Amino acid sequence: MSETAVAEMSFEEAMSALEAVVGQLERGDVPLEQSITLYERGAELKAHCETKLKEAEEKVAKITLNEAGQATGTAPLEG
Repeated sequence: MSETAVAEMSFEEAMSALEAVVGQLERGDVPLEQSITLYERGAELKAHCETKLKEAEEKVAKITLNEAGQATGTAPLEG
Protein backbone atom coordinates (compact mmCIF):
# COMPACT_ATOMS: atom_id res chain seq x y z
CA MET A 1 0.00 0.00 0.00
CA SER A 2 1.43 3.34 -1.01
CA GLU A 3 1.79 5.84 1.77
CA THR A 4 1.75 8.85 -0.53
CA ALA A 5 -0.07 11.73 1.15
CA VAL A 6 -3.61 11.73 -0.17
CA ALA A 7 -3.64 15.53 -0.49
CA GLU A 8 -0.73 15.30 -2.94
CA MET A 9 -2.44 12.77 -5.23
CA SER A 10 -4.06 13.52 -8.52
CA PHE A 11 -7.61 12.31 -9.01
CA GLU A 12 -6.36 9.35 -11.05
CA GLU A 13 -3.77 8.36 -8.45
CA ALA A 14 -6.36 8.57 -5.67
CA MET A 15 -8.88 6.50 -7.62
CA SER A 16 -6.26 3.83 -8.32
CA ALA A 17 -5.26 3.74 -4.65
CA LEU A 18 -8.93 3.59 -3.61
CA GLU A 19 -9.52 0.65 -5.98
CA ALA A 20 -6.53 -1.14 -4.43
CA VAL A 21 -7.88 -0.53 -0.92
CA VAL A 22 -11.33 -1.80 -1.89
CA GLY A 23 -9.78 -4.89 -3.47
CA GLN A 24 -7.84 -5.69 -0.32
CA LEU A 25 -10.90 -5.21 1.87
CA GLU A 26 -13.09 -7.31 -0.41
CA ARG A 27 -10.61 -10.20 -0.34
CA GLY A 28 -10.85 -10.17 3.42
CA ASP A 29 -7.37 -11.59 3.81
CA VAL A 30 -5.97 -8.83 6.01
CA PRO A 31 -5.95 -8.73 9.80
CA LEU A 32 -8.61 -6.66 11.56
CA GLU A 33 -6.26 -3.83 12.56
CA GLN A 34 -4.97 -3.53 9.00
CA SER A 35 -8.56 -3.59 7.73
CA ILE A 36 -9.35 -0.62 9.95
CA THR A 37 -6.31 1.25 8.67
CA LEU A 38 -7.27 0.41 5.07
CA TYR A 39 -10.83 1.54 5.67
CA GLU A 40 -9.63 4.86 7.11
CA ARG A 41 -7.32 5.41 4.12
CA GLY A 42 -10.15 4.47 1.77
CA ALA A 43 -12.44 7.03 3.39
CA GLU A 44 -9.74 9.69 3.03
CA LEU A 45 -9.16 8.74 -0.62
CA LYS A 46 -12.91 8.82 -1.33
CA ALA A 47 -13.24 12.29 0.19
CA HIS A 48 -10.22 13.49 -1.83
CA CYS A 49 -11.73 12.14 -5.05
CA GLU A 50 -15.04 13.83 -4.28
CA THR A 51 -13.24 17.12 -3.66
CA LYS A 52 -11.28 16.81 -6.91
CA LEU A 53 -14.48 16.07 -8.82
CA LYS A 54 -16.23 19.06 -7.26
CA GLU A 55 -13.28 21.29 -8.16
CA ALA A 56 -13.38 20.02 -11.73
CA GLU A 57 -17.13 20.49 -11.90
CA GLU A 58 -16.75 24.08 -10.76
CA LYS A 59 -14.14 24.66 -13.45
CA VAL A 60 -16.39 23.23 -16.09
CA ALA A 61 -18.01 26.16 -17.71
CA LYS A 62 -20.61 26.59 -20.31
CA ILE A 63 -18.73 27.55 -23.43
CA THR A 64 -20.14 30.62 -25.08
CA LEU A 65 -20.07 30.60 -28.84
CA ASN A 66 -20.24 33.44 -31.30
CA GLU A 67 -22.40 33.33 -34.40
CA ALA A 68 -19.62 31.55 -36.31
CA GLY A 69 -19.58 28.78 -33.72
CA GLN A 70 -16.22 29.77 -32.27
CA ALA A 71 -15.66 29.70 -28.55
CA THR A 72 -15.54 33.22 -27.21
CA GLY A 73 -15.34 32.56 -23.51
CA THR A 74 -16.95 30.75 -20.69
CA ALA A 75 -19.76 31.31 -18.28
CA PRO A 76 -20.16 29.81 -14.81
CA LEU A 77 -21.75 26.40 -14.63
CA GLU A 78 -25.39 26.72 -13.70
CA GLY A 79 -27.18 24.43 -11.33
